[in-house]
Amino acid sequence: MTLTRFQSKPSAPDPAIPATPSREAGMKVHVVTFGCQMNKYDSLLAEGRFRRAGWEVAGTIEEADVVVFNTCSVRDHAEERAWSWIGELKRAKTRRPDLVIGVMGCMAQRVGEEIFARAGHVDIVAGTRQYHNLPELVARVRAARSVRARADRGARILALEMDDPVAVDRSDETYPGEPCAWLTVMRGCDLNCAFCVVPTVRGRVLSRPTEDVVREARWLVERGARAITLLGQTVNSYGEDFPAPGPGEKRHLGRQGRPSLADLIYSLQAIEGLLRIRLVTLHPAYLTPALARAIRECDKAERFLPLPVQSGSDRILRAMRRGYTTDLYRRRTELLRQEVPDIEIGSDWIVGFPGEVEEDFAASEALLAEQGFAVNYVFKYDPRPGTSAAEKLGDDVAEDVKKERNQRLLKRSEEVALARLSRHVGTVRRSFVEGCSDREGGRLIARTVHGLPVSFAGSADRVGREVDLAIDGASAYGLSGVMAS
Repeated sequence: MTLTRFQSKPSAPDPAIPATPSREAGMKVHVVTFGCQMNKYDSLLAEGRFRRAGWEVAGTIEEADVVVFNTCSVRDHAEERAWSWIGELKRAKTRRPDLVIGVMGCMAQRVGEEIFARAGHVDIVAGTRQYHNLPELVARVRAARSVRARADRGARILALEMDDPVAVDRSDETYPGEPCAWLTVMRGCDLNCAFCVVPTVRGRVLSRPTEDVVREARWLVERGARAITLLGQTVNSYGEDFPAPGPGEKRHLGRQGRPSLADLIYSLQAIEGLLRIRLVTLHPAYLTPALARAIRECDKAERFLPLPVQSGSDRILRAMRRGYTTDLYRRRTELLRQEVPDIEIGSDWIVGFPGEVEEDFAASEALLAEQGFAVNYVFKYDPRPGTSAAEKLGDDVAEDVKKERNQRLLKRSEEVALARLSRHVGTVRRSFVEGCSDREGGRLIARTVHGLPVSFAGSADRVGREVDLAIDGASAYGLSGVMAS
């Protein structure tokens, strides 16, 4: 869908409204973020674009001249939360007619004009690859209001084109100096899992050039970041969309000669001041020996990989269209553990997928225990509009059965995780200190080289540094330790 201005119905661009807006001085924007780390990253990029246009970032909605909701569609609950927040702004818009309200991200991409129908006070609906255009869209709304001298009849803008630029320039942005940073290295997904809306709302895979990612990583490190998490819907498919190299080009690690995530890790390893490289999230189909070797050979790469399996039943995996069997999944984790013997692996699980019977669920319980996952996220199946599962398979597992299986798998995952994490007790682990504990005064939270959280007593001047911790306790959700002498 192209960029279109709406009043009561679509109309041609008004020649009195400038296509290229002037800089806005003294105006403030506030971005509310729902969902995953990629949304958090996109929100930061959107704020950066506003700053570049002369805006300030407001700490609260009440201070802002513009409020943007960056939304998620992965689960129904995430969308309902967004609708609730958007609805709350209706009263604010009545009190402050000049307030501009925008909705961006996955829900905006998925439902489009429905947002205008359900929330008449919204001015802008922008899709997942429109964050860089937000200042211009806001300026056009404000200019239209000025031309019409009627704030309550300003233009509405619907912007859903997948026109995201591959390059990201943050050179003139500010960074708060936080020790942990997010960095999106690719967008979209080329897989078609039956339960997932990501290919619909995020588009097909678009990998950023390696030099662009490294440039941004250096920018982050120069401003205080010490741990960087590389983000992608299937981050280990990074580079699969790159063209094959021409004659004479040497690219040795990627499939068919293309640069891969392994190449990127080696490049980031060379950045002085960077201490940790993290990955979120992976897919078994793209897990290669080259990636395993890169993790083994690069000491900045954390020995933890989120590798969702979703189900232990081959029958359910086929219905999910995951593209692998449990045997293939086992071979991938075996490859990882051969190359990196101390690697820890996390998994996501869906219970109550259409057609799942007790035998299928029991297979998930068994695979969870067999693999010894250190981290598990368990979700009840949530049918999403537009997915093949919702359209073709229905939702035939009773809600009470879903809840019961959810609780059983959570309990089993806690038992397995506790056994796995207990293996670290009595060892000394090099750990990166992320910040102060929100729950316990005088304690810090660090993360071991295996990606496991550790609570320990210490002073705030340790944040952003690596320390050696003697691990003295474990729970299903983390470790405790003391500074090693």
